[in-house]
Amino acid sequence: MNSNPIKSPPRSSITVLNKLTISYKIWNEYFRDFPKANKYSVGLKIDNLFVETIEYISMAVFLQKEEKIPYIKRAIMKLDCLKVFLEIAWEMSSLNENKYIRISETLIEPGKMLGGWYGQLTKQNSPKK
Repeated sequence: MNSNPIKSPPRSSITVLNKLTISYKIWNEYFRDFPKANKYSVGLKIDNLFVETIEYISMAVFLQKEEKIPYIKRAIMKLDCLKVFLEIAWEMSSLNENKYIRISETLIEPGKMLGGWYGQLTKQNSPKK
């Protein structure tokens, strides 16, 4: 018998990953109908930011606590950039208001969860007084 059982990722990290995946699926529906003039610029940038954010979270899930912080921080930065580019797409009329609101609302909770995860990790890894 193996004395080192496989550690499963923390439930909170799976939840944030699941929520972001749901957001990406919604985005993917919108991306199919994205105007051709902006599809391979702003649209593709948004798509890449989604994928990169999911990628950083996926990597962080299986790292040791002290190794997670840079990945979570990058995921937060990518998510913030994603929100900016979604707003740009809306301002360029590549996303109508209803789609912009719907996709933006799905990103609120994952953003809060990532912020909480980052705060928890930095608190746990800070030197004790």
